[in-house]
Amino acid sequence: MNNHIAFIGGGNMARSLIGGLIAQGHTPASIHVAEPVAALREALAADFGVTVFADGAQATAGAQTWVLATKPQVLRDVCAALATQAQASQPLVISIAAGITTAQLERWLGGNSKIVRTMPNTPALLGAGVTGLYASARVDAQERAFADSLLAAAGQTVWLADEALMDAVTAVSGSGPAYVFLLAESMIAAGIQQGLPADAARTLVLQTVLGAARMLTEAEVDAAELRRRVTSPGGTTQAAIDTFETGGLRTLVDAAIHAARVRGAALSAAND
Repeated sequence: MNNHIAFIGGGNMARSLIGGLIAQGHTPASIHVAEPVAALREALAADFGVTVFADGAQATAGAQTWVLATKPQVLRDVCAALATQAQASQPLVISIAAGITTAQLERWLGGNSKIVRTMPNTPALLGAGVTGLYASARVDAQERAFADSLLAAAGQTVWLADEALMDAVTAVSGSGPAYVFLLAESMIAAGIQQGLPADAARTLVLQTVLGAARMLTEAEVDAAELRRRVTSPGGTTQAAIDTFETGGLRTLVDAAIHAARVRGAALSAAND
């Protein structure tokens, strides 16, 4: 494959992927970025040495991989402006826009497109993210592998055979960091309510979340078993867990993720 890559949009997620690509050995000269905001363009050029443009058509010229990294609500117009060029060059198109389907992208780009739809999450900014990916039928094995390596620069990858599940990916992992942040926020507030100084409560909670996440990823047992191991019958943890269960935490989490999935589907329809 031609190793020239064009990013359409130069926001935080694009920055994380660009940084990862350069760390993998891609030369800055092989990466072009279209970004309408001058300050962001200047920062990209200064930080990574990539070539920047205000116009998408200039950035995509000669690139056989396009990464669509704009907000979903402007993506239709972005694709329409690039459709003639897409038909002429037939690039591999990788989208990180939430809620936009491969069928929509293909239609907006004029048809016969090779599209990989992805859903990364914000820990990608630290190289600790996870991305769900789905490839349209025209994407071959080499192109799938390239898309995987690009998104792997931001963390782990999970491929899906059914695009309909991408809204569930968005609900679970795309929005998921905010759920953890909300839990941490609530624990800090509860600690303060119990008399802890604010700085102590924050340190205790954040390190607890970090340590628990490491145990989840590094232990060879599942979350339920880890929970059982730290929940002594009749102890303090049991009292807290019983309160969560009585309050319907599992049902509430299920309802929240369902609501996020439904909203993702609605956003797709709204942008059609």
